[in-house]
Amino acid sequence: SGITLYADLPGVPKEGLQLHIETGTLTIEGEVILEMPEGMEATHVEVGALRYRRVFTLSKELDPEKAVAEFAKGVLKLRIPKASRAQPRKVEIRVE
Repeated sequence: SGITLYADLPGVPKEGLQLHIETGTLTIEGEVILEMPEGMEATHVEVGALRYRRVFTLSKELDPEKAVAEFAKGVLKLRIPKASRAQPRKVEIRVE
């Protein structure tokens, strides 16, 4: 019936997250925002990169126009259903 993608994005706020679907390609970009209290300096940070970027090729059977995304507690959930033309359908049998 489609795909559901989960992406862990620790440290990325909703404002730092971008999703793009264009010509069969899904791009997820996120920017980590680490806020330090004034006067403090980090001596060790467990986040290696402050930017995330992943690109996926989508099946032509999916309908990106109906994609739905949710983001909570650093986890992105993206649901892309199959296009109606790709859904299985029942064929009616007529009796003559």
